[in-house]
Amino acid sequence: MLRIGLTGGIGSGKSTVAKILETLGIPVYYADDAAKEIMNSDAALQAQIRENFGEASYKEGRLDRKYLAGLVFNDPEKLNRLNALIHPVTIRHSEEWFSRQKAPYAVREAALLFESGASANLDYIIGVYAPLALRIRRVQQRDGLSADEVKQRMKRQLNEEMKMKLCDFVLRNDEQVLLFPQVLEMHKRLCRGGLTD
Repeated sequence: MLRIGLTGGIGSGKSTVAKILETLGIPVYYADDAAKEIMNSDAALQAQIRENFGEASYKEGRLDRKYLAGLVFNDPEKLNRLNALIHPVTIRHSEEWFSRQKAPYAVREAALLFESGASANLDYIIGVYAPLALRIRRVQQRDGLSADEVKQRMKRQLNEEMKMKLCDFVLRNDEQVLLFPQVLEMHKRLCRGGLTD
């Protein structure tokens, strides 16, 4: 079974691609969702978060995401420290998940695939590309943020052009080229065993 990474900047449409793959019967591991769950279920990780960010990080046994976000949002050092705690645990969890899958290929969807080190041990990495202005507009509509707030979030991610150069295959989600036929073609190639014909 092939192990595939799926990445793209905020607002690129990687979740849309992941949902299409799921309808085609491909299992998808959503790293952000998994990380949120693991922060509430992994006792060792909880202890590390409390130790680094204070007892107030948890309220009634559940992560206080608003409190933690307030601490790390504008502090790159604290954000890096939090990511250094979460990423290895999430990567380990995804490795266990991959080992249980039976499809021709399975996908790990993550915005910070390269930044977190989660790109290691994958057979191929798929990038989802959209132009900057379109990505900003999508995130503004989705999350109700200002353009400046979206740009601040983007600064925490690897430059989009650089990210796409690191990918083995790039899907364009720019509202100029239809996305579904691109995903279908990629899916067929992966089911045949790879992206190189």
